[in-house]
Amino acid sequence: MDLLAKLEILADAAKYDASCASSGTEARDSRGKAKGIGSTEGMGICHAYAPDGRCISLLKILLTNFCLYECAYCINRSSSSVRRARFTVDEVVQLTLGFYRRNCIEGLFLSSGIIRSPDYTMEQVIGVARTLRVEHGFRGYIHLKTIPDADPLLLEEAGRWADRLSINVELPTEAALKDYAPEKDMGGIRRSMGRMRQGIDAASERTRPGAARPPRFAPAGQSTQVIVGADPSPDRAILRMSSNLYSSYGLRRVYYSAFSPIPDASAALPLQPAPLLREHRLYQADWLLRFYGFGVEELATDAAGNLDLVHDPKLAWALAHREMFPVDVNTADREALLRVPGLGVKSVDRMLTVRRHQMLRMQDLARLRVSLAKVSPFVVALDHRPAQELDSVRLSQRLAPKPRQLALL
Repeated sequence: MDLLAKLEILADAAKYDASCASSGTEARDSRGKAKGIGSTEGMGICHAYAPDGRCISLLKILLTNFCLYECAYCINRSSSSVRRARFTVDEVVQLTLGFYRRNCIEGLFLSSGIIRSPDYTMEQVIGVARTLRVEHGFRGYIHLKTIPDADPLLLEEAGRWADRLSINVELPTEAALKDYAPEKDMGGIRRSMGRMRQGIDAASERTRPGAARPPRFAPAGQSTQVIVGADPSPDRAILRMSSNLYSSYGLRRVYYSAFSPIPDASAALPLQPAPLLREHRLYQADWLLRFYGFGVEELATDAAGNLDLVHDPKLAWALAHREMFPVDVNTADREALLRVPGLGVKSVDRMLTVRRHQMLRMQDLARLRVSLAKVSPFVVALDHRPAQELDSVRLSQRLAPKPRQLALL
């Protein structure tokens, strides 16, 4: 098989791993026609964010889509009938350097199916990063997907060459992982996450002047991915797991990937894809947990434990807690302002700066690029007080997104 054919297979096979990229913009269904190389929604090139906030383009591929494991939700499981391919270490190195020199990418995201053994697979993945760094002086961004059951010494070496490491938890509960991915062990995944946190923390410790610097270890941290909708776990269970991972292992990101149907799927899997809007709501809720001071149990969910698909999680919370509003933008503290629908972290911080010098009016909020339509029912300003007759039900109807109409061409 020539290199281009391998690239087509192994770049397309990598598109289901969201742990290095932003949420998808189109439905991901492996039964449909594959996107071309370079598509942000398909195979080849993905976009990620560096620790300093830069958006960077990565070559996103698998070392191989051969795999010993039989994960029901994975298109590359051992019993799958997909076309198989495998890169050599040197082929991945040359592809990365070639794309980099043509200014198509700024780094590499490399994952792999499990071949021979976890240790052997991890050695091959590390070999790519080590060769790029040592033999070619590559200074681009490298994200490696690690193998939970691999020897801890291999994990330590991976952190030496990679900017970011990740291990996918895949499913939110240990019971679900046993049912759908019997070869994987939640305890092993968490132990590997713990080792990565220890390495990251040790590498970031300050040393006294003149002392040797600690060895480099994944300066961009670690991340993980959870598949949404492959098992019956509700959003609340997924967010509880995410909150625990952030606090216990210092993860930079938990990525959510809506389940996409796969060919010859197990009867245990749903026949329809999970709504991408559900994935989007989980990202929004995740943001509230990390930056807005919300707790998992505060987020409004239905009786089954799922987030509202009509309203975003902050608005849904506000509608369920009308007694907390309106909030006075001239006197409320930062925590109260962050709970107001339509106010983000940056806009709140700017408001706190401005109000040191003057009282805020609605036009001041507009200058700060705040959406007045979103915030007006929930705030008091020097020249504004919302109508009291707007109860939660009518306000919910008023703020519900309007149905989209197809344009006639």
